[in-house]
Amino acid sequence: MSDPTRLEPQQVFDLARQGADVLLDLVNAGLPVDMADESGNTLLMLAAYHGHAELTAGLADRGADVNRLNGKNQAPLAGAVFKNETDVIRVLVEHGADPDAGNPSARATAQMFGRELPEPGVR
Repeated sequence: MSDPTRLEPQQVFDLARQGADVLLDLVNAGLPVDMADESGNTLLMLAAYHGHAELTAGLADRGADVNRLNGKNQAPLAGAVFKNETDVIRVLVEHGADPDAGNPSARATAQMFGRELPEPGVR
């Protein structure tokens, strides 16, 4: 499965939803790290929303845009805050995610649920 050209796009997006580490191998082999589905959800967005902190970090380390909004103007960090995925939130903040990106923003989402966003740390 190291040839990204042999997979259907839906299979790739399913790997992101499942948190499959092989996705990082595919990116290393040439799969676009910011590949997005028809709704504008990137691999990182899908991994983050489904709670896969290690895959989210791996994609960010490979250059995935942690602030890229989907077609509904939603940011990965806001999705992680909504789902209360604390490890993913930490990873995204450490990789420079903007708490004010998107609508509603991660900051607004945190306020809605009475949660606090972590302060950016030194990577």
